[in-house]
Amino acid sequence: MLTPGLGLVVVMMSMVIYRAVAQSFGLYNFGGEDILSLAHWQEMFDNRRYWSALRWSGYIATTSALLSVALAYPLALWLRRPFFGSTILSAMIKAPYFVPGLVAAFLLINVISFHGFVNEFMIWIGLWDKPVRMQNDENGYAIIGLQVWKQLPLAFLLLLGSIQSIPDSVLHAAQDLGAGTLARFRRVVLPLTMKAMQAALVLIFIGAAGDFSFQAIAGPARKNSMATLMTQLQGSNYSDWNGAAVVGVTLMGLSLVGAVALAGFVQLMTKFTENVR
Repeated sequence: MLTPGLGLVVVMMSMVIYRAVAQSFGLYNFGGEDILSLAHWQEMFDNRRYWSALRWSGYIATTSALLSVALAYPLALWLRRPFFGSTILSAMIKAPYFVPGLVAAFLLINVISFHGFVNEFMIWIGLWDKPVRMQNDENGYAIIGLQVWKQLPLAFLLLLGSIQSIPDSVLHAAQDLGAGTLARFRRVVLPLTMKAMQAALVLIFIGAAGDFSFQAIAGPARKNSMATLMTQLQGSNYSDWNGAAVVGVTLMGLSLVGAVALAGFVQLMTKFTENVR
């Protein structure tokens, strides 16, 4: 029953991946003759912008994923049981889903720009004598903040569903056996929500690693992510489709390696907490 839909998805994805990999090796060349070669990979490996963009994308994606899950987990635990106002709080957490990423980036610029709301307010109340530059910071705090704000609902929904699926009888049984609050979390809640945590980390990492809009609007001018570097290479000034394919294939590899590493990190963390007395 799954074959028609799943088969179509697999075929379409395989075609796209094959085309990107083939282009990275000189085939399907839009700007010249098709020659199977490693020259485009060698050119990228010798390019400092390529390695800088790879490190930057890995840094943004890893930090955003970890912070999003770290914030979403206690919120999901808190909102596990309904209480007065919990519906409103849950709706506020999910609100970023209704704001496109590009719009969110422009909204942030209005808040943290040189003459944005934050600077104007701080000067008005007398805490700052002059505007402080917060936009396009070299450490990527604006991008990470945007990513966490945008990806928090995804992590929250995955973790909340996993936490709410734990039967009260299991927690009560652990309590009857003498387990305190921390022990119940380490021995019951954390292991049972590990899969949801892994899924949240992986999905957020992949989305943040390949994001273009936040980097283009709020990122530092002298640093590229893999997505912005790829668009620059295939733009009108460079027209290097093969080099852009190399970056695209590398980005897919980064997503795979990062996803496996984060999933393994969660498993190690869970085993460590279970062994702590």
